[in-house]
Amino acid sequence: MTQEVESAAVPRLTSLSHGGGCGCKIAPGVLSELLKRFGPAASYPNLMVGTETADDAAVYRLNDEQALIATTDFFMPIVDDPHDFGRIAATNALSDVYAMGGTPIMALAIVGMPINVLPHSVIAEILRGGESVCAEAGIPVAGGHSIDSVEPIYGLAVMGLVHPSRVKRNADARAGDVLILGKALGVGILSAALKKNRLDDAGYRVMIDTTTRLNRPGAALATLDGVHAVTDVTGFGLAGHALEMARGANLTARLRLDALPWLPGVEAFAADGVITGASGRNWASYGESVHLGANVSDTHRALLTDPQTSGGLLVSCSPEAADAVLALFHSQGFGDATVIGEMVEGDARVLVE
Repeated sequence: MTQEVESAAVPRLTSLSHGGGCGCKIAPGVLSELLKRFGPAASYPNLMVGTETADDAAVYRLNDEQALIATTDFFMPIVDDPHDFGRIAATNALSDVYAMGGTPIMALAIVGMPINVLPHSVIAEILRGGESVCAEAGIPVAGGHSIDSVEPIYGLAVMGLVHPSRVKRNADARAGDVLILGKALGVGILSAALKKNRLDDAGYRVMIDTTTRLNRPGAALATLDGVHAVTDVTGFGLAGHALEMARGANLTARLRLDALPWLPGVEAFAADGVITGASGRNWASYGESVHLGANVSDTHRALLTDPQTSGGLLVSCSPEAADAVLALFHSQGFGDATVIGEMVEGDARVLVE
C-alpha cells in the first residue's frame, strides 16, 4: 500500500502517537471550560472574530477593504505515509481560512518530531507534503518553528485575507436556512480501520482524496447573496460543529439522517465496531444537546460524532441560494455536496431525524 514508509526498520508514524488527525483535539467540553478563562475582547474593537463562538479562525480588521484571518492547526499522524500526512495536515489547516470566506496568503510550519526515532528523510517528506498543498493553494511556507518531540506533530499557522463585509462566521445562521455539507463523512472511521489493518487500497485512496481536497469553494461562497454562516466539520464531528452553529445563532439545527453523505464503507465499519475513541468523548461532551430520533441507532450516533480530519464545509444559506451553493461546490469537484437539513426556531440544539 502507498502508506508504507521506506523501510521495515522505520516505525509506522501512527504507532508513535496516542491519537491521529483531528481526533487528537481536546474534548469540546474540556475546551469550553478552558476558553472561559480567556479575557474579554471588547477592548480590541478591530477584532471581528475571537473565541466567543468557537469559530474556525480569528479575524482582525485592517482597514475598510481588508481583514486578516489567522489560524493554527496541527496534529499527530493519521496515516503512515509521510508525504500524505503532510498533505492532510496542510489541507486541514488551510480549511479554516476558507471557512471564514477568505483566501490564504502565507503559512508557517509547526513541526515537532522524535529526531532520534524517525529518519531525517521521513521528516523531510512530511514537510514536502505540506509544501505541495500550499503550492497548490498558491501560497508560500514562509517559515515556522520546530522542536524535538516525543510524538510526531505537524501543521501550519495560516494567514489569509477577506473583505470585512464578507467574513462568514459560524454564528450567523438564520431561521429557515438550509444546511449544505460539502464533503462526505467518515474520515475518523477510515482512520480507525487503517490502524487496525482493515482498510484496503481503494479505501485508503478514498481517504486521501477527501482529506487532501482543499475547501476552496469557501472564498467564492462568501460572495454569494444568501450565504449566512459557514464552518468546517473537523474534530467534533458533524453533530458537534452543527451544535456550535446552532448555539451561535440560538436556533435548532435539524439534520435529516437519510440525507447525510457517507464515504464508501464507513457505515459497515462503524456497525462492526470500528470507531475512534474521540467519537465517545465527543458524545460525552455535548450529547445532552443532541436529540436523536427513534430511527437513529448507536451506529449512527458514532457516525454523527465521528471526528473528521480535513472535513467539508457546512453552509447555512437561504433556500433561494441553495442551488447556487450546490452548483459552486459541484463545479469545483465536490460532487458529494448536498442539502442535509435546515435551521429552525427553537432551543440551541441539534435534532437528528
